[in-house]
Amino acid sequence: MTQAEVSIPSHATEHEHAHKAWKWYDYFTFNVDHKVIGIQYLVTSFVFYLIGGLMAVAMRTELATPDPDFIDPSLYNAFLTNHGTIMIFLWIVPAAIGGFGNFLVPLMIGARDMAFPKLNAIAYWLNPPAGLLLLGSFFFGGAQAGWTSYPPLSEITANVAQSMWILAIVLVGTSSILGSVNFIVTIIKMRVPSLKWDELPLFCWAILATSLLALCSTPVLAAGLTLLLFDINFGTSFFKPDEGGNVVMYQHLFWFYSHPAVYLMILPIFGIMSEVIPVHARKPIFGYKAIAYSSLAICVVGLFVWVHHMFTSGTPPWMRLFFTISTLIVAVPTGVKIFSWVATLWGGKIRFTSAMLFAVGLLAMFVLGGLSGVTLGTAPVDIHVHDTYYVVAHFHYVLFGGSVFGIYAGIYHWYPKMTGRMMNETLGRIHFVMTFIGTNLTFLPMHQLGLQGMPRRVAMYDPQFATVNQLCTIGAFVLAFSTVPFLINAIWSWSRGEKASGNPWNALTLEWTTDSPPMIENWEVLPVVTNGPYAYGMNGRSAPAEEEVAVSSR
Repeated sequence: MTQAEVSIPSHATEHEHAHKAWKWYDYFTFNVDHKVIGIQYLVTSFVFYLIGGLMAVAMRTELATPDPDFIDPSLYNAFLTNHGTIMIFLWIVPAAIGGFGNFLVPLMIGARDMAFPKLNAIAYWLNPPAGLLLLGSFFFGGAQAGWTSYPPLSEITANVAQSMWILAIVLVGTSSILGSVNFIVTIIKMRVPSLKWDELPLFCWAILATSLLALCSTPVLAAGLTLLLFDINFGTSFFKPDEGGNVVMYQHLFWFYSHPAVYLMILPIFGIMSEVIPVHARKPIFGYKAIAYSSLAICVVGLFVWVHHMFTSGTPPWMRLFFTISTLIVAVPTGVKIFSWVATLWGGKIRFTSAMLFAVGLLAMFVLGGLSGVTLGTAPVDIHVHDTYYVVAHFHYVLFGGSVFGIYAGIYHWYPKMTGRMMNETLGRIHFVMTFIGTNLTFLPMHQLGLQGMPRRVAMYDPQFATVNQLCTIGAFVLAFSTVPFLINAIWSWSRGEKASGNPWNALTLEWTTDSPPMIENWEVLPVVTNGPYAYGMNGRSAPAEEEVAVSSR
């Protein structure tokens, strides 16, 4: 095996080398260590998840009755707009890509840090100001045009708040672009020489595909929002129909990014699934190359499906046909992953840890959400249920049941590596049960509401929908309280949990070959790969002993 060179990065200091570990206060500073930045992303995004969740609970409380008797309709609109924005741009995307990506990618490829450490830190520190801009917009009435902010509505309501909303999204988008460049260069150029492409962990393949997709789509959103900002503040008329502007053009610019944004959220989660399932099933991943290449296929095909959000926007029939077909095609590589995970589970020695429970729960949630997504991708059905609660049910099954379940699976799986402590499995199982019940109780009845014609984005509705809405509200409260055992578990385990070994799951990927938590710069000497990352049960071994990890350090 080729010995990887040992190099000391220039940003390392004598203080760092002397202590070999960061102090708690280092996590509140401009730190260039990828592990610190990853945890900063995870903690910050979870804070915004709680804030966005409180907005959701307030909206569901309002929707328990047909009349506006809990919050003012204008405040409801502001909550609606910022709930969606926070959950997408400040929770799922930064947690999945920024959090897990930053912490894990260098460890998985045997690097000491990201390719551009300072750029990495800058990318993170663009997120807190973006969040503060969103929250600060409530002092000016709050942006009220929905998370899509279609003109002309977005140009005539709460202009200061809407401008703050736009600036916040541009900051988050800039962060995404900087992070994407960093991930691509890191994965391509900084792998240890013994790590070949066909041995690259599937999480790294997912992050690579996500980064390529973000680089292609995010600038388009930034351009559209910049033009909208000019319309609101500088008298231009790009999207003002009474002055010759084109409102449909904004929709094209917005959805060219915002449908690929679904894959920006879910592709890293697919990568997490591909790491969690084989470890806890003690089986090699089924169809390694199919999973890896399907991530790249989603990256490409995902750029050609955005118009299925616009079937009711005067879209000509030929365009509806083309984007219906492309939408159905993009389900194929996703299906490849689903079948590969199920095949990996089949006959495995499954350990129903908290991580595995959330991974299996994700399979159920995402398949159900995917089925409703296929129906929405066909123009006749989409036209019938457009802007109803059927759409709300679909994307919450995909994004909450998919992305959030995956984030939880990743936290339970890598928590020992991040903190050096084990999480409490009893609390983890309670957390899973409450989350699973709450998710289905909240969002499954919404399919019925949508098929019966209840419109989304409204605080008042026909009394005939009251009973089902009350059921959804009960589910929302169960879902909200499900975070309590998780918070207790995460905080308590960080200081008092059982100490973890370097490799408590007997996993085979590189991150498990260093200390828990990893030392600064990850290894004393860079590792050398000797076996594949998913070689469970190979050579007659059903569960490798801890000393038999598939990577050696020399």
